[in-house]
Amino acid sequence: MTFYVLWRNAKILVSPSKLCRQITSNRSIFSSKNLCSEVRVRFAPSPTGFLHLGGLRTALYNYLFAKSRKGKFILRIEDTDQTRLVPEAAEKLETVLNWAKIVPDESPLIGGSYGPYAQSQRKEIYSDYIKKLLHNRAAYKCFCSETRLNLLRRDLQRRGETVRYDNRCQNLSASKIENFERQGLPYCIRLKLEDITEPFEDLVYGPILNNIAELEGDPVLVKTDGYPTYHFANVVDDHLMEITHVLRGVEWQVSTPKHLLIYKAFGWDPPNFAHLPLIKNSDGTKLSKRQGDLHVESLKAKGYSATAVLNFITNIGGGFENRDHNAVYSIDELISKFNLGRINTNSCKLEIEKLSQFNQLQIQRCLEVPSDASSLIAELRQLLKHSFQDSSSSASTLQEKALSDERLLEVLLWSKDRIFKLSDLLSPEYSYIWAVPQDLSFHLLPSMSSAPADVLHTVIDSVASIPENKFDKDNIGKSIKDVGKRFGLKTPVVMALVRRAVSGLKQGPPVGEMLAILGKETSLDRLKYARSLL
Repeated sequence: MTFYVLWRNAKILVSPSKLCRQITSNRSIFSSKNLCSEVRVRFAPSPTGFLHLGGLRTALYNYLFAKSRKGKFILRIEDTDQTRLVPEAAEKLETVLNWAKIVPDESPLIGGSYGPYAQSQRKEIYSDYIKKLLHNRAAYKCFCSETRLNLLRRDLQRRGETVRYDNRCQNLSASKIENFERQGLPYCIRLKLEDITEPFEDLVYGPILNNIAELEGDPVLVKTDGYPTYHFANVVDDHLMEITHVLRGVEWQVSTPKHLLIYKAFGWDPPNFAHLPLIKNSDGTKLSKRQGDLHVESLKAKGYSATAVLNFITNIGGGFENRDHNAVYSIDELISKFNLGRINTNSCKLEIEKLSQFNQLQIQRCLEVPSDASSLIAELRQLLKHSFQDSSSSASTLQEKALSDERLLEVLLWSKDRIFKLSDLLSPEYSYIWAVPQDLSFHLLPSMSSAPADVLHTVIDSVASIPENKFDKDNIGKSIKDVGKRFGLKTPVVMALVRRAVSGLKQGPPVGEMLAILGKETSLDRLKYARSLL
């Protein structure tokens, strides 16, 4: 498809991708972004381990930007550094993105019209394109050995100068190159840097001027093993995949002039660039892939929902219209509120406690929607079955009625302000809801003037007399207090005895609440069982 654009009374024929780049650039002569045929963005991680929150944020913002403009989100795997690859990491990356609801339109697993989507499978493509740069003398073969480069590096360090390649091979004669090749000397291919005098427009940070020719030696485009570097491969791939916008971490901002020079060497129009501020730990240190507790898979395994994690990483750094930082948003709501122009330029710090708060908000929100509540119930049921399947001593307490939809929903509604994750309901604090305690340890209770068995017998009678429709925490609490008065016991002493009888716990929710959530029948069964032990 092509477009005719009327400019100064002349019809200009332009391609969709070129038109898209022009009209979304701040330097564009066009004012309407609706002329763009399709926004295309990409997330291009290296499969070197687990996906951490910084990478997830980059993927998410690309996805939100594309979907807010009816565009496409592409997953591309940058695996040219063969020494750092982790087996199956690429497949796990896509699985994690799908869990997080950041579903690619094109990827190694899904496929698409612009594949292959793994750089290791595009080696012949890079080989063809590097020949073009060698032909037009924008790049050259460098035969410097590793030994020479190390000596150069140490010499510059000794003199306190910036470590950089000295461009020694830039002007090798054709005869010398032919002679080196005849000897079979290994070589890499480097880009000839040019002076940069004009800034590029960063859609987040504004104009950026960085004359890298003053700071760096000519960068490597293709390594001695024949694999392209990130700088070369990502430019070629972005062009061939018709990427219109590149959203990536601000740490890549210093490399953007280098990439623009590669685009210039090919005579290609570059995409628009937007760099995202750094995410830091609460102490101001940079996030690291070595922080296992911040890997997305780790958070998933700990029971945090995808929605909570997405709200957690979008709660800082800006990028949204009318964002309530104490509310949780679905992926569709985040898309509708996304605004690239509202991204902050300052680094932002993670407040890890907010993750639990967002997860609690998500549980509460799900309970308000029948279909979402059903999903929560099913998830809790699976957690319970998995928790109890290896426990023969308590397996009998996990009866079908305890796993019914009605019972699980009742517990979820009761606990929605108490728990942060569904897995919290399996903690010792709440285990009494599902299992009859095996060790009541009555001998550890404070001594009382009356026999504990007699007190429990009276509590059983008192609790049994409460009508089913009035079996709530207030009426339960009042009846147990009355028992204490009858025996001349302080209320906390009687409550401690009943709490231990029904749960085995020393501390926990108010006893009235505990019996109310257990229900009248189960509460009486627990009390009778405890009395039999006494």
